[in-house]
Amino acid sequence: MDVVTACYRHPQQTAAVSCQRCERPICTKCMVQASVGFQCPECTSARPQKVINSRTLFRGHNEVVVGKIIIGINVAVFAVMALLSGNPNGASGPVYEYGALFGPLVAAGDWWRVFTSAFLHAGVLHLGMNMLLLWFLSQEMEPVLGKMRFAILYVTALIGGSLGVLILSPLSPTVGASGAVFGLMGGLIVLQLRAHQNPWKSGIGGLVLINLLLTFAIPGISIGGHLGGLLAGAAAGAVLHPVSWPQQGAALRSTVVVGFAFTLGAFALAAASFFTVNPLF
Repeated sequence: MDVVTACYRHPQQTAAVSCQRCERPICTKCMVQASVGFQCPECTSARPQKVINSRTLFRGHNEVVVGKIIIGINVAVFAVMALLSGNPNGASGPVYEYGALFGPLVAAGDWWRVFTSAFLHAGVLHLGMNMLLLWFLSQEMEPVLGKMRFAILYVTALIGGSLGVLILSPLSPTVGASGAVFGLMGGLIVLQLRAHQNPWKSGIGGLVLINLLLTFAIPGISIGGHLGGLLAGAAAGAVLHPVSWPQQGAALRSTVVVGFAFTLGAFALAAASFFTVNPLF
């Protein structure tokens, strides 16, 4: 026998969903769209939606910790790379040579490049654009997923981006966090779809589309890195739960995604060995 749940604010109305924060049933009149899912008016009032303007753009969100750490590492590594190379507007010097993703060197045993390359950038503009987008996505996703799951999603997308590079362009030295950033966008789309939201209305669908068009239109952008990160992030997002959802099996889900990340890493090493000798293009 089906049980019909009424809205806690309008008992005469049938509930459409549950609030993603307090989990009380709410009708369509009470649904307020959040980053992922819907909240009731009371929870929305208790935690107002962010409005991004010139005054709040660089104001640190108190629930974003992992995002700030990742941005800080990227900026620090870029500063060291620029200092040691004497060239702040180009990828060069010992840090770049030791950390950039390059198929033949990965195949020769430099496995760490699958990871370190995502913390190197080929200029101030490259760094700034990636970090700005990372900051916006961190504000949307880290409070929703929680610190640990956000970090797991980011690393999984990072490795997926490196795998894409090693499949499509293993002979082109590659750096940048954009594969991981694309993965965050892919993860956010999947989370919104699971929460019965429209990614086009939230804006993330258009953002991904624009970035994909730029990926294929502008020479020198890593197609494999962007596609690999996007797909890996979407897959991870499909498994992970936001913290406000029922948490049955949450630890298992996180463990599965960690295993998926290690599997992607193993495939990346295998791809470096195979596609360096047998490039697709």
